[in-house]
Amino acid sequence: MEHLIARLLQDFEQGKMNRRQLIQSLALAASAAGAAAPGLAAGNKGFKATTVNHISYQVADYARTRDFYADLLGMQVTHDDGKECYLVFGDTHLIPRHGRGTATPPRVDHLAYTIENWDRKAVESELKRRGLDPRPDEETSFHVKDPDGFDLQICSKDMKP
Repeated sequence: MEHLIARLLQDFEQGKMNRRQLIQSLALAASAAGAAAPGLAAGNKGFKATTVNHISYQVADYARTRDFYADLLGMQVTHDDGKECYLVFGDTHLIPRHGRGTATPPRVDHLAYTIENWDRKAVESELKRRGLDPRPDEETSFHVKDPDGFDLQICSKDMKP
């Protein structure tokens, strides 16, 4: 896209097109690029992650984990229901959840990444095209498995844990 814009500007500066033709060409290029793949990164190489939305994991004692991160790193507790809590830092949430008993070792449940330009249908289509079997989670995210079998959540910026 940058190459196309540079070429159009060069043609305009060299007198090969008038101002009206330049504006029409730029508008056409922009609308074509936007319609081609909303939510996808340049070059159709996938999505553009903007932040880690949240990290969810099972812990032996969520209250001990909550207190550790709140005290050591100043994370803000915004939700605590006695079984899990949300620890906020920047645009990211850490969600320690009470494990399924002492026999279950602590483990990561899933990682969630926010992507730019969320378009639910386009995201679902791209995930299916890649053979990832997307599982919807409300209107703002999909879960898929990464190559190692970890649960990966692709989210809209509007998705809240």
